[in-house]
Formats: sequence, structure tokens, C-alpha cells
Amino acid sequence: MSGFYHPEFLAGLLLIPCLIYYYIYHEKHSRRRALEFSKLSFAKAAAAEDKTRRRKFLSPKNTVFILLLLASGLIFTGLAGPHMPLETEKEGVNVVLAMDVSGSMHATDYKPDRLEVAKESALTLIENLGEKDFAGVVTFDSGAASAAYLSPDKEKTGRKLMAVSIKDGNTAIGDGLALAADMADSIPDRRKVVILLSDGENNAGGITPEEAISFAKNRNIQVFTIGLGSDEPVLYDYDTFGNPLYANLDEGILKKIAEETDGRYFRSVDEETLSEIYSGLNQAIIREAEESDIDYIFYLIAAVALIAAILKAFGRRQAVP
Repeated sequence: MSGFYHPEFLAGLLLIPCLIYYYIYHEKHSRRRALEFSKLSFAKAAAAEDKTRRRKFLSPKNTVFILLLLASGLIFTGLAGPHMPLETEKEGVNVVLAMDVSGSMHATDYKPDRLEVAKESALTLIENLGEKDFAGVVTFDSGAASAAYLSPDKEKTGRKLMAVSIKDGNTAIGDGLALAADMADSIPDRRKVVILLSDGENNAGGITPEEAISFAKNRNIQVFTIGLGSDEPVLYDYDTFGNPLYANLDEGILKKIAEETDGRYFRSVDEETLSEIYSGLNQAIIREAEESDIDYIFYLIAAVALIAAILKAFGRRQAVP
């Protein structure tokens, strides 16, 4: 939003009408004294003055005074610290990918498996981030760990992302969100975004999803969530007793995370939809315009006005009689 950092300096602009009044008053009395001294008829002088008023208004002396007033006003405005958002200069964003690597990511309804497809799609997002954006990766199964610390080096982050492998643990969504939020908040004064992908339900970890949501909200972190899974439960393994294990997506908690952090929830049912989701997320991330100082513009114009006043006063056509 445009405005001033130090608006109190704008009070200096009140001096300008005072200076104008003093100048007009001084000039009027100076002319009267000159007329009395030269013993000219005041009426005749007034008539002659009416005919040449326009020419006298742009006299060198008046022009110098106007230029000095302009410079003074610009200097006071510059001291007030004017600023405005420039759309061409965008603030960088901290983007942290929180990726589920629990055993259910072995499921092969996405070819070759869910994790590999998720990594490829996420890599596209990282590669398309802005120059000023930072990227990091967090993985979670029964707990959470940092796979790639927040960095402006998107190529390095991408390599670490592709090195992520599946674990055999359960799904600790709360732990994953909390660690991702903490990473996103590690570099201050930037917009902070977490993109969390999971294909299961929260059934492990020491931090509940509700606690992680509160943590993210308190740090003003926007969370986008992606629910990964086919329309029907998918068999991905058997336990030690030979019982089948199915990936059961808990959309409720993912929707809650997104809603309470001003993010959005996306549902992926195959490789194509997942790729489209990650491709669109870069446009969904809000990038705020930077507040750029523009006081130098006022100082520059003020300097030009002062130089013009000096040249007018001491040039070939001097303002002084």
C-alpha cells in the first residue's frame, strides 16, 4: 500500500503558503515605497501594472521564488519517506514441501509408485519457482525429518528431493506439518508457504494435526494440502501376520489444515491430476508486491529545481535588480 513512513514531515508543507503570503506582502509594499520615492502617481502606476501583470508574474525574480518553493515542498515530501508497491519487484517466498514417505507410498496405482510420481511432480514446482523464492523439503512417516534445508539453490534442493526414499513407518501428519512450518519460518520477513502431500491418515507422531495447525497459524504460514490416492482403497503390502494393508486417505484432516491456514486442498486420483496440481500451485502462491522507497525521486526533482533557480538568479538574466 502506498504511503509515508514519516508523515510528520509533511507538516513542513504548511510553511509554503506562509512564504507565499510573506512574499506577496513584501513585494506589494516594496513597490509602494518605490512609487512614493519616485513621486509617480499611484493611479497611473496601478494602471500600468495591470497591463504588465502577466509579464511580471513570470519575471526572473518570481520564477526563482516559485522554483525555491517547489524544491522546498519536494524536500519535505521526500523526508516523509514516500513508498509504493512496485508490481515488477516481487517479494521472495519460502516454500517448503512436506512429503509423506510412509509405507503406503509403495502403492503402485501411480506408476512406478506413488512416491516417485509425487517427487517428479514436486520437482517441476521447484524448478518453476521465482528467482527470489527459497525451497526446502521435509519428509514424514512415523516421525519427521529435514531432507533439504531452505535454500535459494533450487537445483540442489531438487537433487535432494529426488534422493528421498520410502520408509516403512506410519503417517505422522502433525509432525510433518510442524517441522515444515518451522523450516518455512526460519528465514524471516518473507512470505511463508507449506505444501503438504499425504496419502494416509494421521496415526503416529508426537504432535497432533491440531497443534501443528495452531503452530502454522501463529507464524502466518499458508498451507496447501494434497490428498493422494485412487477412488478405492489400494493394497500396498501385508503385515507380519499376512493381513493386507490398505492406503486410506483422510481427506478431512487435510481439508481442515488448508482451511484454517488460508490455503487450499487438492485431491489427486492419478499421475495426471497430481502433475496438474503441482503445476498450478506456483500460480496459487500469493506473492506480495514489495514496498519500494521513492523518496529519491522527490530529492532528484528538488535538486533540478534548485539548480534551475540558481541559474535563473545568477545567469545572464538575473532576478536581482
